[in-house]
Amino acid sequence: MYPRKTGKHAAVFISALLYGASLASVPAHAVDAKATTSASTPSAAPAAASRADTILIDDLERRTFQWFWDAGDPKTGLVPDRYPSGQTFSSVASIGFGLTAYGIGVTRGYITREQAIDRTLVTLRYLMRSPQNDSEDDAAGYNGLYYHFLNRETGKRFNRDIELSSIDTALLMQGILFSQSFYDHDTPREHEIRDLADQLYRRVNWQWITRPDNRLSMGWSPEHQFIPSYWEGYSEGMMAYILGLGSPSHPLAPASWQAWLATNDRRWGDYYGQTFLNFAPLFGHQYSHAWIDFRGVQDAWARAKRIDYFENSRRAVYAQQAYAIANPGKWHDYGPTMWGLTACDGPGDTTQPIDGQSRRFLSYSARGAGRDYTQDDGTVAPTAAAGSIAFAPEIVLPTLQNMKARYGERIYGRYGFVDAFNPSFRTGQSFWSDNEYLGIDQGPILLMIENWRSGLVWNVMKRNPYIRTGMERAGFEGGWLPATTTAANVPNRPSSTQVAQDHASPDRTAANPAGHS
Repeated sequence: MYPRKTGKHAAVFISALLYGASLASVPAHAVDAKATTSASTPSAAPAAASRADTILIDDLERRTFQWFWDAGDPKTGLVPDRYPSGQTFSSVASIGFGLTAYGIGVTRGYITREQAIDRTLVTLRYLMRSPQNDSEDDAAGYNGLYYHFLNRETGKRFNRDIELSSIDTALLMQGILFSQSFYDHDTPREHEIRDLADQLYRRVNWQWITRPDNRLSMGWSPEHQFIPSYWEGYSEGMMAYILGLGSPSHPLAPASWQAWLATNDRRWGDYYGQTFLNFAPLFGHQYSHAWIDFRGVQDAWARAKRIDYFENSRRAVYAQQAYAIANPGKWHDYGPTMWGLTACDGPGDTTQPIDGQSRRFLSYSARGAGRDYTQDDGTVAPTAAAGSIAFAPEIVLPTLQNMKARYGERIYGRYGFVDAFNPSFRTGQSFWSDNEYLGIDQGPILLMIENWRSGLVWNVMKRNPYIRTGMERAGFEGGWLPATTTAANVPNRPSSTQVAQDHASPDRTAANPAGHS
């Protein structure tokens, strides 16, 4: 993936996997002495969400949904990377989140089922018609995969810096498969949605973008061919492997899952009081979990560690909170209810004196804290916390309440929380706050809120045969999948499901999990 002025997300995905610079002047491993040496479990949650929490989440979910509804083009279904913004190119990852958002909108009563069907059909028809070839300028994708960014006027590759992206295609396909399983009525239009979704998914050639060592390449371009970087280790890449393994037309071999797991043992360890499989930015924990319910299901690696991947990401959230409490970088306002590091916008690539010291700040970057690396310039991303609500609502809800109460309209507006803000970086008499919203950061907020409230997205995806096949071919068992493991393999901890139920939203059982209007 090649750095570019038009958008840095692809480069950030690589940097999150391969690089890291500690801006807090503390090496990531320097905190290991503080951490426990056993698989510790976060503290139990309070009994239930308060009325104030329910009011906040109701408002935040509706505003975040409205971003996707307003940003999406009703004539093509293309969803921009940012909105409102001077950058107008479409992000195929945003389209995937958008397709899922429409089903949430139906379930919550924000839009009618017919409105959602209209927008979904427009999107799928447009994607199906978009040219697929190996030309430099006259294609939306190739071999069933799509370019990271598309021109919103033509639907084709935005420019020659943009790569054909395996992970952005995976995010798109998650939304497409959600549509396939959500629209299950016996009507011509819903039949068409299911058929189009099936065709779009089946034509993705996962084998073509797989390297000889069974790992998925991050991307390809006509000018440079395959990108040297590849997906390995716990990250958002999990979804791409599951989608590839589930394909009936171009399936990955089960060996690909083992190749993806190869670095796990090196990244498993203690960090700020938690023992878990590390990935520094929280988006890597959120993206796959936004669609797939990993509670109680385990592959061979997870069984050996007596954990599941949901609990693993829950611990990552707690570790980030503990990092903010310790605040080794001495950034302003960090604490138990002010935390959240992930890929997001920032004040800019510059330096500024803070408390008598010259401090370095970044623009869009993969901020994070973990054993793999620490990158922190005092910039807080609300999506890091809000998109983790299903993992740890008991610490996320107080954080969201504090953010909104403390900073108000500077960070909370028409579409909910802005992408990021930095209390340490001063602009005149105030602090820096973003004025834009990003689809790939709005998405985890919306989907994970709904998963916490009703399990809607998870339950819809459990019905999808391709997701089930992908999970089973990766070796997952237990939970909602056929179980052949013994009780001895169950994680030795209070179940993540029970923790979520203990801190359930009042409408957890009221929302329609089947997605019918």
